[in-house]
Amino acid sequence: MDDMKSGNNVRKPHDRTSSEEFTSFCEAEFERRRNSGTSFDEQRYQQAMNLVMEKLRRLEEGGAA
Repeated sequence: MDDMKSGNNVRKPHDRTSSEEFTSFCEAEFERRRNSGTSFDEQRYQQAMNLVMEKLRRLEEGGAA
């Protein structure tokens, strides 16, 4: 029986959570913006990223966002 049908939520080492995927995206985007030659509000970017990360982690843990 496959894991989805049996109700087992088995995570493989190469599987990444939404928060892990989002973190990777944000880090790459942050560097891209930083190196673009145009100014951006780094502190506001970090605050926005942290807000989304909190909500994603709560959802992943089964709580309400």
